[in-house]
Amino acid sequence: MITFSVSQSVKANEEKSKSKKFNAGEMIIEHIADAHEWHIMTIGETHISIPLPVILIFDGKLSMFCSSRFHHGTESYNGFKIAEEGKHKGKIVHILANANGQEVEDEKLPLDFSITKMVLSLFIGVFLLGLIFLSISHSYRKRGVAAPKGLQSLLEPIIIFVRDDIAKSSIGEKKYQKYLPFLLTIFFFIFLNNLMGLIPFFPGGVNLTGNIAITLTLAVFTFLITTFSGNRAYWVHIVNAPGVPWWLKIPIPLMPIVELVGVFTKPFVLMVRLFANITAGHIIALGFVSLIFIFGEMKPALGYGVSVVSVIFYVFMGLLELLVAFIQAYVFTLLSALYFGMAIEEHHKEENH
Repeated sequence: MITFSVSQSVKANEEKSKSKKFNAGEMIIEHIADAHEWHIMTIGETHISIPLPVILIFDGKLSMFCSSRFHHGTESYNGFKIAEEGKHKGKIVHILANANGQEVEDEKLPLDFSITKMVLSLFIGVFLLGLIFLSISHSYRKRGVAAPKGLQSLLEPIIIFVRDDIAKSSIGEKKYQKYLPFLLTIFFFIFLNNLMGLIPFFPGGVNLTGNIAITLTLAVFTFLITTFSGNRAYWVHIVNAPGVPWWLKIPIPLMPIVELVGVFTKPFVLMVRLFANITAGHIIALGFVSLIFIFGEMKPALGYGVSVVSVIFYVFMGLLELLVAFIQAYVFTLLSALYFGMAIEEHHKEENH
C-alpha cells in the first residue's frame, strides 16, 4: 500500500540547508532523474513523499523494505544506503565499516530490482492505456456501427490517422495490418507518457520518455521487428546496393559497410531523438523556474520582477511541449513504419540502358 511519509531533517541538516545557496543544476537533475521515492513537495524542512519498495539481491540474499527507511537518503538501513556522491551517486550501495568504524561504500553493487519512481510511472501509464482501450473496445462491441461517443469519439480519429497516414502509407495496403498493433501501441504509449510528464503533480511530472532506458527499449523493439521482417531483397540491397559504382564495393566493401552500419544507426537515432527532445523540454522549463530563485537570492525584489517573465515563458514552454508530445510520438511511429516498409518492400529488377 502506498502511503505518504513526512519526515523532519535533523538540526545540523537544517542549519546546513539554510546556509546553502540554491543550485539550479541539482534541482533540475532531481526532477528529471529517477529516484527511490516519489517526492511530492517540501514545506520548510518537511519533505512529503511517497515511499517505494526497495528490492535488492546481495551475496545471494534477498532484501526487501520500504525506501522510507533511508530517510530521504540521509541514513543507511540493513547495510545499504543511497550514495550521495561519487560514481555511484543516486544508486543503492552496500555499506562496510572500516578500521575506524566509519561507513564506507563497498565496490560490489547489489542487484537492484526496486520499484523506482519511473517504474511506478510506467506501471501507471500501462494501466491507463489498458483501461482506456478496454473501455473503447467494450464501447465498440456494445454500440456496433452506431456513431461513437465520449472517449471513443475522441480517440477514433487518432487511431484512423495512425492506420491511414502512418501504417498504410509507409508499409502498404497489403501488409500494414501485421504491424498496426505495434505502431498503435508505441504511438499511444509515447503520447500518453509525454502528456503525463507535463502534469506537475502526482501521478504526473515524471520524465519517463526522457529516460534513455525507455527509449532504448522502444528502439530495440523496432530494430528486432525490422531485422526479422527483412526479406531477401532487403538484405541483398544492403550487401550489394544497386546503382553504386563497383569500385565502392570492391576491393574495399565501402558501401556495404555503410549500409550495414545504417541498420544499427536507424534505431539509435530513434532512441536519441525521443530522449533528447523530451529531456530538453523539461530542462528548459525548469530553467525558467530556476531564474526566479537565482535572482531572488541576489535581491528579493529582483526575484519578484523576474518571476513574471519566467512564468510567462514557462507557460509558453508548456504549450509548446504539448505540441512536442504529439510530434515526438508521431515521428517515432512514422520512422518505425518506414523501416518496416523498407524491410518488406519487393524490389523489382532494374534494367540498365
